Amino acid sequence: MEHPILFLDLLQGFFKTHIPPHVTYTWLIKLLLVGLGILASRQISLVPKGAQNVFELIISGLEEFMVEITGEEGRAFFPYICTAFMFIAFCNLIGLLPGFLSPTANINTTLSLALCTFVFTHYLGVKYHGVKYVKHFLGPIPALAPLFFPIEVIGHFARVLSLTLRLFGNIMGEDLVLAILLFLAGMFLAPLPMMFLAVFTSIVQAFVFTLLSMMYFAGSMEHAH
Repeated sequence: MEHPILFLDLLQGFFKTHIPPHVTYTWLIKLLLVGLGILASRQISLVPKGAQNVFELIISGLEEFMVEITGEEGRAFFPYICTAFMFIAFCNLIGLLPGFLSPTANINTTLSLALCTFVFTHYLGVKYHGVKYVKHFLGPIPALAPLFFPIEVIGHFARVLSLTLRLFGNIMGEDLVLAILLFLAGMFLAPLPMMFLAVFTSIVQAFVFTLLSMMYFAGSMEHAH
């Protein structure tokens, strides 16, 4: 769902270039996150304040939650989890501003994120178990391996579809509802309750994506039963 007028599209028109909106707004989010990271780390102090305080609150809370799910070994992939959460949250939220687009309202963005989780899941499995990682796909006893193997493979690929469509569908629907309310009401106050709900669901969807990623990572690190 795109707004009628996108600021970055106007800028592209000035320079006579054309890049898909979800790509340009993805770059914008990346630059924004890098800028906030630099701002938060410029003056690090033992008593956090300002941007440092906000970043520490988000990062420490997310890390503690992740360790509860994955154990201490999970700290190895925490940078991915934290980056994914903040990137998705900012992508979801920026579309609530007039003239901006949520990159996650485009299925190409959500598919690329899901593929990153998919690849990293199996990378961890091979890293922790080597060749024995294949046991995760063979079922409880060797006799059932021909039955379980295709089922497990399909199930793992279905995770990509699930992560992709869940995030895309929720953000696309959220933007669509807001656009309809704005069109029907003709003012900004009418959809205000929906706007607060959209902020909440944007954060929740970022959390759900990273939570499922944590669970997939933890499952790949466990020994096959």
